[in-house]
Amino acid sequence: MSGECPRLAFLAVLSCVALAAANEATNEAANEDGLYQRDRAKAKYRRPAMALVHPADNAYTVERAALGKALFFDPRLSRSGTLSCGGCHNPSLSWGDALPQAVGDMMRTLSRRTPTLLNIGYAETLFWDGRAATLEEQALGPIAAVGEMNLSLTEMQQRIRGIAGYRDWFARAYPGEAIVPAVIAKAIAVFERGIVSGIAPVDRWIAGEEDAIDEAAKRGFDLFQAKAGCAQCHIGWNFTDDGFHDIGVCGKDIGRGSVFPQIEAVQAAFKTPTLRNVSMRAPYFHNGSESTLESVIDFYDRGGNAKRPSLAPEVRRLGLTRVEKDDLLRFLLTLNSSDAAVEFPVLPR
Repeated sequence: MSGECPRLAFLAVLSCVALAAANEATNEAANEDGLYQRDRAKAKYRRPAMALVHPADNAYTVERAALGKALFFDPRLSRSGTLSCGGCHNPSLSWGDALPQAVGDMMRTLSRRTPTLLNIGYAETLFWDGRAATLEEQALGPIAAVGEMNLSLTEMQQRIRGIAGYRDWFARAYPGEAIVPAVIAKAIAVFERGIVSGIAPVDRWIAGEEDAIDEAAKRGFDLFQAKAGCAQCHIGWNFTDDGFHDIGVCGKDIGRGSVFPQIEAVQAAFKTPTLRNVSMRAPYFHNGSESTLESVIDFYDRGGNAKRPSLAPEVRRLGLTRVEKDDLLRFLLTLNSSDAAVEFPVLPR
């Protein structure tokens, strides 16, 4: 603990619990001789066979998804008429914008990076700080936010109602429902739930195609599970625990702490992002402070940059060798999928 800030007592307990959980996970992946079993670890990352479930009050239809897509790419949902959801969440940039921090209304640079929308329908909470519980709730946030699209929901409603093509479309997609912000959000949410990453080499490998990834990547997977500790947060087919962790990024943004200011452990904690298509989504972290995957690996290897009471107990010096870092990177590259191109919609008039 030399050189670290003194930890609060309850964080020490959390550390013990986390270490115990990590040991239990390691034990689960061991055979009778105590040797690591790769196949058992792989099984935790198998893609689900079942389709994504939509809310009962916002069931999927082709009409609703198409309407939501038009709204998603329509700049008329911004004050200036120049910004759209798809402007920041660009499908050609793995549903991000490739900027360290997002740029909003009047070309203002925001404090946080645009997160990807890949597999967003599977997320338990939304935004970097988890302040929204559903996509229907999340969809209107950036539109109304002064720093982002900066359009009041009242003005948005009036604009959409004033477009004949949208009036007809809503009548078909949501018959009997008025064109109000909540229904506009429902349409956008239906479209966003369809943003799902495709099959990647790692999926084929997990399914039994042994030659889908090379030996260096397989060694990287072993490091991901054990020495590097990545699997403590990046778990499951979507490579995220949907949790919030302070990983030691410098800055004044308190993340999840803005939602729960009374809980010390979540101060400066941010949502664990999916690692799907991760090499296509630079820069990294909530503030875009690391420009490459190599620098991200180095960041974790040294145990983060900031030492504070809320620092996650999983973040510690790893002691990775150069070869191990290369192997870990090789594994991360296997998470990239060749997703279908997204055709921009013709907007109604």
